[in-house]
Amino acid sequence: RFEAARRAGFKGVEYLRPYSDKAEDVAAALRDSGLAMALINFPSGEDKASERGLTALPGREADFDARLDTVLHYAQALDCTQVHLTAGVPSPDADPAACRAVYVRNIQTAARHFAPHGITVLVEPINRRDSPGYYINRQDHAIEILDAVNEPNARLQMDIYHCQIVEGDVAEKIRQNFARIAHFQIAGVPERFEPDTGEVNYPYLFDLIDELGFKGWVGCEYRPKGDTAAGLGWAAPYEVTPV
Repeated sequence: RFEAARRAGFKGVEYLRPYSDKAEDVAAALRDSGLAMALINFPSGEDKASERGLTALPGREADFDARLDTVLHYAQALDCTQVHLTAGVPSPDADPAACRAVYVRNIQTAARHFAPHGITVLVEPINRRDSPGYYINRQDHAIEILDAVNEPNARLQMDIYHCQIVEGDVAEKIRQNFARIAHFQIAGVPERFEPDTGEVNYPYLFDLIDELGFKGWVGCEYRPKGDTAAGLGWAAPYEVTPV
């Protein structure tokens, strides 16, 4: 898949769950492709899809801490400087104050663990239509959490697809929070197809983040409507062309 991404013209990839493969094997494939690893996710729990992360789950602090060195090993092997700390889906009877406290605690712990290695930890609001019960789904909530964390290497991962579904007013959210944003993700809304489908004016938003001086990655976290390569015409103006 790395090679397919290279042939399509991409310069980097995200690998959300690399932990089922040996870090050294992933690193070798990445080197062979010549791509950069833009982002990995923190492990989501005991292989339970319903958890969707550990970071905001009270009582799971030991599980979270036990994974820090594994994540660091993969990030260093892949020369990856960004880790998304998936918040998770707390149980319906979980105390909201406890969820917030453990979320702040775990983000601080990870940020401090990774800071000496030049790694940034990311917080991403995710819509609850796709992920019912997910702990964090609004940009202002993420900013409030990051303010409480108060670590320079804890920043915002803004998925425009999720933001549009939950809040809208995407351009203003980008302007308001730009200094906190380290990573963008994109997809068409509402179907999550290519970004040239649906209701979001991505060319306008791309121009905006260029004008604001964004230097990070924009991840394409969408489901192709048909053939992946055939659906990449939208990317040609942004120097993503087949090689």
